[in-house]
Parts: sequence; structure tokens; C-alpha cells
Amino acid sequence: MQDLFAKKYDCAAGCPVEVTLDLIDGKWKAIILYHLLKGTLRFNELRRRLAKITQRMLTRQLRELEEVGLVSRTIFAEVPPRVEYSLTAQGQSLEPVIRALWIWGDAHLAQRSQQTTNPVPAIKREEPKRRAAVAVRAMR
Repeated sequence: MQDLFAKKYDCAAGCPVEVTLDLIDGKWKAIILYHLLKGTLRFNELRRRLAKITQRMLTRQLRELEEVGLVSRTIFAEVPPRVEYSLTAQGQSLEPVIRALWIWGDAHLAQRSQQTTNPVPAIKREEPKRRAAVAVRAMR
């Protein structure tokens, strides 16, 4: 991951959005943050909640989130070793953003579901020959 602290932003109109997306971009980071909003989780607990993520990708995403200060990792000196992940204060400050994404996504899925169960009825048109025959009969 590129060093986000060294990246320069031009601070044009969309600059704050760009900064936020740089921190939580990708398929998994926002989902990881969403699950950590509920509290501290161990690596395998996170992995079970994200069934389609590989162990390597989860490790990578957690390290990147830790590097930018959104997630903290606590290692316990036990046998077997125990590692827990939780949100930092900076990570918890993203709660409104993550919740807004959840709310919007939920509404979008509901709308898509409704569109597929209630398809728009097709307009039936009469064939031109039938209309002509009806018009001829009306003239008589």
C-alpha cells in the first residue's frame, strides 16, 4: 500500500471524499470496519464473518487498516497466541460513514428486489392490420 501519509492532495472540491476513499477503498476494508464496529474480534472470528475472503487478503487488509491508524492489533503472550483487532478512536469516527453505506445499500437492495418481483408491465400494441380493419368497419 502506498504511504497515505505522504500522499499529496490538491484539495479541490472532492478532496475530502478522495481522502476518505483512500483509507477505506477496496472490497473488504469497509466490511471489516463494519464488523469491528460491534466490538473487538479475533482473526478467525473476522474470517468466519467474511466467508469469501482469503486468509492472506484478510491479513493484508487488517495490516493496511492498522498502518493508517483505523484498527489496532493486540497480541497476547499465550499459547496458542491470541490476536485481537479493534477500532481505534479514529476508526470509530468512521461509524457514521459505514452506517450510511449500510443504510444506502440496504435501501438499494430492497429497491432492486422489488423491481425484480414486480416487473414493469409491457404495453400491448395491436397489430396494424387489425387496427385498419377496425377503422374500415367504423367507417361503414
